[in-house]
Amino acid sequence: MASFEVIGGKPLKGEIVPQGAKNEALQILCAVLLTDEPVTISNIPDIRDVNKLIELLRDMGVKVDKLAPDTYRFQADAVNLDYLDTPEFVAQGRALRGSVMILGPMLARFGQCQLPKPGGDKIGRRPMDTHFLGLEKLGGKLTLDGHDFYRIKAENGLRGAHMLLDEASVTGTANILMGAVLAEGTTTIYNAACEPYLQQLCRMLVRMGARINGIGSNLLTIEGVERLGGTEHRMLPDMIEIGSFIGLAAMTGSEITIKDCQIPELGLIPDTFRKLGIQLEFRGDDIHIPAQDHYEIATYLDGSILTVSDHTWPGFTPDLLSIVLVVATQAKGTVLIHQKMFESRLFFVDKLIDMGAQVILCDPHRATVIGLDQRQKLRGITMTSPDIRAGVALLIAALSAEGRSVIENVEQIDRGYQYIDQRLTALGAQIRRL
Repeated sequence: MASFEVIGGKPLKGEIVPQGAKNEALQILCAVLLTDEPVTISNIPDIRDVNKLIELLRDMGVKVDKLAPDTYRFQADAVNLDYLDTPEFVAQGRALRGSVMILGPMLARFGQCQLPKPGGDKIGRRPMDTHFLGLEKLGGKLTLDGHDFYRIKAENGLRGAHMLLDEASVTGTANILMGAVLAEGTTTIYNAACEPYLQQLCRMLVRMGARINGIGSNLLTIEGVERLGGTEHRMLPDMIEIGSFIGLAAMTGSEITIKDCQIPELGLIPDTFRKLGIQLEFRGDDIHIPAQDHYEIATYLDGSILTVSDHTWPGFTPDLLSIVLVVATQAKGTVLIHQKMFESRLFFVDKLIDMGAQVILCDPHRATVIGLDQRQKLRGITMTSPDIRAGVALLIAALSAEGRSVIENVEQIDRGYQYIDQRLTALGAQIRRL
């Protein structure tokens, strides 16, 4: 297992370009299975989870050509269905949460798919019911081998249906959408997710020949077509990385410019960090964060303490709550962090408490942070990264802390952040990979 050795307490300075969006990549890459024509995708992040998915597609028989460091051409004209019965496929599927995204396109185009229970972050329950209930309404028949291997078939093809999703699941909506575009008839998906990454998938499918109305809303109407063609697609910058860099700049008192942010697609992210007292300046499509030695958490108009909580889009993304929590530890004021979606995502706060932060873990979903207002710096310790987002939050804490920190299990961070140690070192950070 690799580790990061971090010498903290040093301000950073410079420009940084966010990587392509991880959460978009996992959907977009699986959509190449919907056609036998070439699909070219650019701004693909070079991170562990995405590379594993590309490897899985290649092993399934998809032709993969790397045209540039961030650009690939895919052609799924010779998919090997027998590969899904091999131990190698089972191992790949179990190691990667994103493998679930092959279900919709494989069922739509080939009438069958199977998958072991996917892996991923251990951040609480992550049921897949929405995926299967939606695909069953389209005509798929689900069977279970044991408790952790799924088989789904559509022997008579998929047919359009009306459905009200039990939750606005991004990956669930994407899977159902990719099944519906080749189904016979019309499908309506109510309570659909409408995140920018889901909108990107819709626009890509439309360019491939799909008929989708309601893009950007929670009601999608899909008229099925017989086949889809090839296309070219460029992915959005990663909004979670952009938010992480905003938090990093504030915590370390650094002057950083984040380039090419696609600001209109960031939703509440900039304003949420402003509520923590962080100054942001939009310069075209760049976000400039000036060096600040002090930032103060806002309160509500009646004087009560601020609550930052996650919600489905256009609410605040749950993937940035770990960053907000860490940033608040050095603010002036108090904030309640309410993580509604996952019940284990706040359990990393024990490391922050060991570093000297004042955090009260109220229950698995809520934590109260009493900011130190930079009067008392965090201190370096040895800690372990439990998941992708908590890992980067701990890295930010270590870069702001006095002394030496060691973060173990940084493979978790590598799953979601491209060359993060090298890119931050270019800004002046002292990070060494052990």
